[in-house]
Amino acid sequence: MTGPQRRPVRERVVLAQRRGARRVRTRVEVAEQTEIGVVLIDGLIRAQLGLALRMSLVIVVALGSLPLLFRIDAVASAAVFGIRLPWLLLGVVALVLLFVVGVVFVRLAQRNENDFLELTED
Repeated sequence: MTGPQRRPVRERVVLAQRRGARRVRTRVEVAEQTEIGVVLIDGLIRAQLGLALRMSLVIVVALGSLPLLFRIDAVASAAVFGIRLPWLLLGVVALVLLFVVGVVFVRLAQRNENDFLELTED
């Protein structure tokens, strides 16, 4: 029989020492509204505003062009299923366009927010 076995001496292993560099805790920066947090939030606000303006421009151009389209005699006098084409465009196409732009806006806004959350994860 052998005597009591000795355990090896513990040695602390440290990965790379980062001198002068501090780990940025972006969630804390955002929560405490530091300069970095304010810049991050401003970036999210700018991205959401840009998206809203682009979607608004699509709506304005699409719906704003309808009166010009109605001035064309062929469009103004055409009928589909007994309903005049301008009424169909206003009643169906405009609502479908608004719905589709709304769905696209929500998805893109969520993507912006998810990108922001990924950025702020430690």
